[in-house]
Amino acid sequence: MVVIVSGKETDLEGMSVRRLLPHRDVRSVGPFVFCDHMGPVSFDAGSGIDVPPHPHIGLATVTYLFDGAILHHDSLGNHLEITPGDLNWMTAGRGIVHSERETSDLRHSDHNLHGLQLWVALPEADEDCPPDFTHVRKDDLPVIHDSGLHMRLIAGEAFGQTAPVPVKSKLFYLDVHMDGGAQLLLPGENQQAALYIIDGALRVDGVRYEAFSFIYIAPEEIPDIVAENHCRVMLLGGLPLGHRHIWWNFVATSKDKIEQAKSDWREGRFVPVPGENDLVPLPGTSKKVNPPPAS
Repeated sequence: MVVIVSGKETDLEGMSVRRLLPHRDVRSVGPFVFCDHMGPVSFDAGSGIDVPPHPHIGLATVTYLFDGAILHHDSLGNHLEITPGDLNWMTAGRGIVHSERETSDLRHSDHNLHGLQLWVALPEADEDCPPDFTHVRKDDLPVIHDSGLHMRLIAGEAFGQTAPVPVKSKLFYLDVHMDGGAQLLLPGENQQAALYIIDGALRVDGVRYEAFSFIYIAPEEIPDIVAENHCRVMLLGGLPLGHRHIWWNFVATSKDKIEQAKSDWREGRFVPVPGENDLVPLPGTSKKVNPPPAS
C-alpha cells in the first residue's frame, strides 16, 4: 500500500517546518523515526536560526541542507559549519548535547535556509553506545549515474555503493535528481521506503504527485516510479527496528530510559557543550536546567 503523508507545518525559530515523521498513518520508515523539512525560508540580516544546547539519546541525527548553512557545536567538542550537500551524522547513543546556530558573518547578511533533519533509531543493543559524530563533505559521498538518474548516496547502502557513514542498521538515504521520463527503482528487497519530492513531479503507478508529497511504500510493493519532468526526490528507507518511544528529543525502547533522560537533563547530568550555557529547558517545566558542575 502507498500512503501519502501530508506534513504538519509549524513555526520554529522564525521559519516554517513541515513535520513528516512520525505521522498517524506512518510512524516510521525503516529505522527512520523522525523527519522535519526546514524551509525554504529567507532571513533578513540579524535574524536566523539560534537553537541553544539540547540533548538527545537513542538515535542518530541526520542533517542535510539544500541551501544555507548551520553551525553545529556539540558536547564532544565538534564545532563546524554544515553546507549544502554535506552530511552531519550525530550518534547520540547514551547521550549527547548540541546547539544549532549560524556564523556571525552569515547572520549579519540576508540569507536562506532549506533542508531536512531526520532521526534514525538505534538498534536496542546500541542504545547506550558512546556518542559519536561524523561529518562527510559533499564531494566524499558516493555519486551514482544511471539512465537519467543522478544520485548522491548520503548514508547506508544502495545500488552497489556504500556511504562512508557509521550506520548501525540496514538503511539507505539518497538525494536523487531525475530527468524527465527517468524511472527509479527502489534499492534492496523487503525494505520499507519513502519518497519525498523536493522539486518537480513524479508519477507513482500512474498517479501524479507534486513537490512536498511524502510517499510511503510498503516492503511488498514494487511501484512504477517515473519523473514527469526534472525532479528532485529524497529516497529513504531500510529495515524497521521495532517500536520506539519518542518524547521531545529522546528515542528509546523503554519508557524508563526516557524518564531517566528527563531527570538527567533537568539535573544537569549531561556533558555540556563547551562554552555554551543558554540551555533549552525540559518541555512542560518552567524550571531552568541546572548547569553542569564545573570540571
